[in-house]
Amino acid sequence: MILSKITLHHLSMRLKTPFETSFGCVQDRQCILVEAFSGDLIGYGECVADRDPGYSYETTGTAWHILRDFLIPAVLGREIGTAEELQQRMNHVRGHPMAKASLEMAFWDLLGKASGRPLSRLLGGQIDRVPVGVSIGIQESVEKLLESVADYCEQGYRRVKIKIKPGRDIEEAEAVRRAFPNLLLQVDANSAYTLETAGALLPLDTLNLLLIEQPLAEDDLWDHRKLQDQFHTPICLDESILSVRHARQALEMKACRIINIKAGRVGGLSQAAAIHDLCLAQGVPVWCGGMLETGVGRASNLALASLPGFTLPGDISATDRYYSEDITQERFELNPDSTIDVPTSPGLGVSIDRRALERVRLASTSFP
Repeated sequence: MILSKITLHHLSMRLKTPFETSFGCVQDRQCILVEAFSGDLIGYGECVADRDPGYSYETTGTAWHILRDFLIPAVLGREIGTAEELQQRMNHVRGHPMAKASLEMAFWDLLGKASGRPLSRLLGGQIDRVPVGVSIGIQESVEKLLESVADYCEQGYRRVKIKIKPGRDIEEAEAVRRAFPNLLLQVDANSAYTLETAGALLPLDTLNLLLIEQPLAEDDLWDHRKLQDQFHTPICLDESILSVRHARQALEMKACRIINIKAGRVGGLSQAAAIHDLCLAQGVPVWCGGMLETGVGRASNLALASLPGFTLPGDISATDRYYSEDITQERFELNPDSTIDVPTSPGLGVSIDRRALERVRLASTSFP
């Protein structure tokens, strides 16, 4: 397969409601849509880097630069047969996994369309419906949080994740658990604590949580191991896992018992699948995290989460969770059993709504 042309679109999309984490609050979510052309086929990829370097050092600005000046020149016009070959051509760029992942996603979409197979089957997926949950940002009050949780439960979500940070943790989690004693509940700190301050989270151990996600900094693997020793509740790592190597090291040192896999964070779907395989072989549960994706990234996440090791509900909410208008023609809806259907059309299984794309596009450029 030869990539004859690649177009980048810089997008800014208004969220239905602000989304606040320990990093800050997002109202307008930015991303980059990648269009890759091969013959008569077009493959789509989404770079999940946002405008600000909160979750990651990567931003839409850095990703645009890396794609334009380094990654695209390395693959454009070259014969590439597999995702592994694509990764090899990008290996000269250190880091920048979100930029690499967006290009690889578009390539996978092309592979699926060329072979007439959906992405889930190309990756080894085995199910047609993926269990999902909803992630709720920090609210202005406990009362507002409980209202939000109740609303999503009424919509049919059976698993809820709430964001926490110092001073906004135990009270919120305890209130949700009292109000919803049977809810599948987990919390996410997004690296807001240190080993010295994380002792404040010990009361969470009594709340029957699915997991406590990323309490410490992304480079604190050893400190996460120390913290996990203090908890019965599984610690899940997100920001700390940037590669298969990081996942192996985290499991070897018992820094966590669960891993959140995001293809954008680890450099691509091929890397995400390799981490899945590693965890599956060791009996370690994984789940698919979300980055406020458009329908393009959401379709990719659903395909990834159809692999057999994804035994916990992912952050892959329905389309109407985040956006009033998405850039894809397809809409993803929540089933009554808190699942979403995995796309079955070739590749990602989505098409672009060009009018919607025009309304949210800030800039675009094509190569060559």
